[in-house]
Amino acid sequence: MIRNIIFDWSGTLVDDLPAVLQASNFVLTQAGKKAMSLDRFRAEFSLPFTKFYDRHTPDVPMAQLEEWFHAEFKRSQGSVVELPHARDFLKFCRANKIRTFLLSTVHADHFKVQCDVTGFDAFLDKPYTDVWDKREKIHAILAENNLQPDETVFIGDMEHDIETAHHGGVHSCAVLTGYNTLPQLRNARPDLIVEHLSELRELLEKNNFTLTRWSETPSSPDAKPQKKIPLSTVGGLIFNAKDEVLMIRTHKWSNKWGIPGGKIKWGETSAAALRREIMEETALKISDIKFVLVQDCIHSKEFYHDAHFVLLNYTCRCTTKNPAVVLNDEGQEFRWLKIADAKKLKLNKPTKILLDAVVENSQRAGRSAVVPKKKTNPKKSRG
Repeated sequence: MIRNIIFDWSGTLVDDLPAVLQASNFVLTQAGKKAMSLDRFRAEFSLPFTKFYDRHTPDVPMAQLEEWFHAEFKRSQGSVVELPHARDFLKFCRANKIRTFLLSTVHADHFKVQCDVTGFDAFLDKPYTDVWDKREKIHAILAENNLQPDETVFIGDMEHDIETAHHGGVHSCAVLTGYNTLPQLRNARPDLIVEHLSELRELLEKNNFTLTRWSETPSSPDAKPQKKIPLSTVGGLIFNAKDEVLMIRTHKWSNKWGIPGGKIKWGETSAAALRREIMEETALKISDIKFVLVQDCIHSKEFYHDAHFVLLNYTCRCTTKNPAVVLNDEGQEFRWLKIADAKKLKLNKPTKILLDAVVENSQRAGRSAVVPKKKTNPKKSRG
């Protein structure tokens, strides 16, 4: 049973990636190097962060690099915000008497400033900050606080966090809300990968506060294995008035681009599920729903956990001329694009298959029966 949780800070409880990127690029430019894009920074940044500096600024003393970084971070950390679900999860830990600790590289001064805003320090039994290599601290934390490794989980967003958990002999949980991508986290082989802390809470409650690899084994020796069945889902390729389609990038599909959608609820029609999921994920109302194809998606390596989906794919159209997309926490970015441009994105495989099918059907049928047509007002006939 999990009785203790050790949290990482950045990317796990708070979103400081924009501020860290700004400060890191300031360091790079001060050292005469080129600034990095967000994607490149996420791909190359690693902990301990001295490795990152050794690769990119080997000739600059660490003291100078730290001075540049912290000076710029102080100017930019106003952008740091708490991550969705973090506060509720911390309250959940308190309500269930789970002991909570922090193990982070965050500077103590920055931690204090950010806690003045979030108040998260009130939910932590003890914070350990300014730790450059967490592997060198994990055993001391366990000993100082009398934590049993088999009752403890370390939650983080980077490979180094998972390596630290392995080093300490504790359970490991990776979250997709931070710095490392899904392939990077998989490479570290955590016990569990979750999209966010709310999903972890649901799993802990469901499994009586036990943590099992990929949450696929029974929660007790006497429990019967759950029968595994495919999950039926819906997804919609949404067209606007300009015949552009909505593409959404998500962490849980390896940071690739796709379409909004989700699981069909018990007693719900597929069309109703599509309307609900699209409203939840984009705040858009849709019409002119047309079925395109069904896909099998079995053990996809692009998805963040092992699954078997039956994907019902549709096209549809926004009900308003100037749709205002509001993403929920499942999506990180959206774009309206012509299909030809959408196909140039880094797409997940099911979305690529859907776009190819829509294009093929459109070519075969002129203005396709698949692509939803714009509604027109018919003229009244003369008497």
